[in-house]
Amino acid sequence: MNKVILITGGSRGIGAATARLAAERGYAVAVNYRRNREAAEAVVEAVGGAGGRAIAVAADVAVEAEVVRMFAAVDAELGPLTALVNNAGILETQMRVDAMDAARLQRVFATNVTGSFLCAREAVRRMSTRHGGSGGAIVNVSSGASRLGSPGEYVDYAASKGAIDTLTIGLAREVAEEGIRVNAVRPGFIYTEIHASGGDPERVDRVKDLVPMKRGGQPVEVAAAILWLLSEEASFTTGTFIDVTGGK
Repeated sequence: MNKVILITGGSRGIGAATARLAAERGYAVAVNYRRNREAAEAVVEAVGGAGGRAIAVAADVAVEAEVVRMFAAVDAELGPLTALVNNAGILETQMRVDAMDAARLQRVFATNVTGSFLCAREAVRRMSTRHGGSGGAIVNVSSGASRLGSPGEYVDYAASKGAIDTLTIGLAREVAEEGIRVNAVRPGFIYTEIHASGGDPERVDRVKDLVPMKRGGQPVEVAAAILWLLSEEASFTTGTFIDVTGGK
């Protein structure tokens, strides 16, 4: 069976590293992006240059109609989906909870939580044996923040990732008999561009001494855990988590 993977937020950071590694492992890759088409096309070109197959697909995962169109495009261009990585996520400027407004919370939860639910829904509709599918696997990208809470910085982001942990457990049990495994990775302090969105581009270097391994992680180290969870080596693993946090 052809292996087809959709990676949301696949144009940079952990998503881009996962796209490249998935292609190396024989997947046809759909690289989702919201705005940065150039970055997504660069990932597609890198995959193609290494002999793989990839497409870039624009969609804001917080918008239901765009999610539906994205999955239809993957169906048409790559074939039946066998793997989904719910990686798209946002955070906003570091801030205490007593300074947050509802608009900020709605933005964070719309992308990080609603987006993951919508993409999981579309994946299940395609993969589940209940719907005539042949099975598959989903990996949700949570965060070590879901366990630590990110006080004084991103409690909203941490809470959104707590919701992803619960989604992972609940969905895994819901579709376990339908040929679908659902797991999650919880990255720690990883060198990606997301920290600049929070106004702290040097955050990993600032906090790395808090990590038992005394360093930040690389996106490919998270990608390797994702690809293991998607692989047949993890065939009896569902509803579980890999913390890629250097021990924190």
